[in-house]
Amino acid sequence: MVENEHFENQQHEWESALQVTGTDQPAVQVNPKALERLMLSRQKLLPLKEYVDGILAGDITILSKAITLVESSLPTHQKLAQEIIAECIPYSGKALRLGITGVPGAGKSTFIEALGMELCRQNKRIAVLAIDPSSQRSKGSILGDKTRMEELSQQPNAYIRPSASAGTLGGVARKTREAIILCEAAGFDTIIVETVGVGQSETAVYSMVDYFLLLLIGGAGDELQGIKRGIMEMADGIVVNKADGDNVNRANRAAAEIRNAVHLFPPSESGQEVKVTTCSATTHFNVTEVWNMVLEHVENIRKSGYLEEKRARQDVQMMLDTIESTLKANFYENDRIKEWLGIVEKNVEEKKISAYEGARRLLEFYEIPQSDTTRNERFFEKNTQ
Repeated sequence: MVENEHFENQQHEWESALQVTGTDQPAVQVNPKALERLMLSRQKLLPLKEYVDGILAGDITILSKAITLVESSLPTHQKLAQEIIAECIPYSGKALRLGITGVPGAGKSTFIEALGMELCRQNKRIAVLAIDPSSQRSKGSILGDKTRMEELSQQPNAYIRPSASAGTLGGVARKTREAIILCEAAGFDTIIVETVGVGQSETAVYSMVDYFLLLLIGGAGDELQGIKRGIMEMADGIVVNKADGDNVNRANRAAAEIRNAVHLFPPSESGQEVKVTTCSATTHFNVTEVWNMVLEHVENIRKSGYLEEKRARQDVQMMLDTIESTLKANFYENDRIKEWLGIVEKNVEEKKISAYEGARRLLEFYEIPQSDTTRNERFFEKNTQ
């Protein structure tokens, strides 16, 4: 199911218009975030009721437009997005939320497509929120999950939304939680969040899903053990993928070693055993069994009351994350900070002040009321000497 085709076609047309034609010069490189802001600024916003009614009716185009608003950094779009989310929250919370992460090359996209096809055969409505890594230099992202999940993207019961990680810790897009709410309100009963892979921390995805699945591969060697230890302790289930062909024995051996390692970890908060198995996403071996493993775990924590407790904690975490991101955005959007940030940065670069002193001065300046002329003058004197 292709979301927001009009939006994508318009993006293609604008990118084409920015290319150099009639010469041998390469096409102009377009910053995707700048392009998105440009398109959004020219896109006519719908009334709040149209967004909400469209989402509740399962209109994929409206859902996509709403998620684009959620991901936008423009204040007007953010205000409307939060109003949409507030209206949709009462209709959310009924889906199974599955987070999938794993080492690079573990076959996450292939596995998700295989699992998604199985769920579609079971008449499930599945939404995949696939997070692509953003470039640290250009801040751009390939957003290629629709290409990697070509078969699944054509299913009427499936919705794939690639988003840029935008530098968020753990590779999870800043607004993924809000996208989950909107997808649930649109009637999707299974939400899959795919992360870019094991990074600095996967606590972000862990804090928004019911079941956290770690995908590994056999025969990768001990060099991955340092990466896997922290993430394995958070996993609700571990699957060794690519158990096919000549790799079956290596996958089985890796699964046995992981089972032994899991027994050495602290007991799970949920009280459930961390199960380890093998599968092959390309041959569909054990994919159904993996899904049954997820269902059994979620049903057990639902009966014990742990699921309700976990989601309540996740809501609190969402509140704290929103406070943090809002404060950060307000700081950098402040006109006076914009005016003086470059000057203080230059003082730090020239070793006139330390990085800590520069941060302290800017934070102190941010808190000074504009009407307090005396304190403002002192700040100006300090930073223009």
